Amino acid sequence: MAKIIIPTPLRKFTNNQSQFETTGTNVKEAILELTSNYTSLTKHLLDPNENIRSFIRIYLGEDDINALQKELTPVTANSTISIVPAIAGGASLRLGDIAPDFKASTTEGDLEFHNWLGESWGVLFSHPADYTPVCTTELGTVAKYADRFKSRNVKVAALSVDPLADHEKWVLDINETQNTTVNFPLIADPERKIAELYDKIHPNADSKATVRSVFVIDPNKVVKLIIIYPPATGRNFDEILRVIDSLQLTAYHKVATPANWKNGEDVVVVPSIATADIPKHFPKGYTEVKPYLRTTPQPVEIKN
Repeated sequence: MAKIIIPTPLRKFTNNQSQFETTGTNVKEAILELTSNYTSLTKHLLDPNENIRSFIRIYLGEDDINALQKELTPVTANSTISIVPAIAGGASLRLGDIAPDFKASTTEGDLEFHNWLGESWGVLFSHPADYTPVCTTELGTVAKYADRFKSRNVKVAALSVDPLADHEKWVLDINETQNTTVNFPLIADPERKIAELYDKIHPNADSKATVRSVFVIDPNKVVKLIIIYPPATGRNFDEILRVIDSLQLTAYHKVATPANWKNGEDVVVVPSIATADIPKHFPKGYTEVKPYLRTTPQPVEIKN
């Protein structure tokens, strides 16, 4: 039978299986058989019409099936099908998608993104260009917030389409003008490959520079948050930290966070918990505003 090679980020959906033997007679049948066996893979590989998502690359040997639009290419018993998450240029990533993996040169050395993240949460944010005023203040702020990101088990990386040599020189300016030390990688992407992976170039805004996009990625390499700012608007990193606090609370506890929630304030009990069961989950108590709206003190402390 033909075999499908499953990449590391997707193996959490396949019980850590790295290969799958398929009886499919063509590439699409093979992928459908894979997702039928591992249903949690479906939303990552297929759209609602059961077509292979445009940002997933499927290789049959050396042939890029998506790029050739040949999903019905026959497979044989000796065929090898490889899945590469999110490698299509220009396709929009969505919440719940696997963050694209990549290799890059950075101010902190060469980086393989998924390996670099390890078991941490990640923030990948882009800036339009080096030696620009708003970007200089943003990267300086992130450097000053290093301990706040670290306490939340978050690694941060910045990206623009400038070359590494420019990044390295610009870091000296950032350190000087912002009275800090840049201590996270600035990714060089002069060929715009990573920018296109993450849909960071919006032609109607600027055909060359990256927009100010922010991706928050969980330890399973799943995209949990996307925020896009226009080039002239600097990001609010206090807000980004606030959202990370919310994401982590809601990932590890059965709560949601209400409008304008801040660290230390009451949270909302998720609807899946019956009111009668709230005390055993939340011993600090709760308030029933309506049967569908129950609040409880924040279950764990988050250090600012």
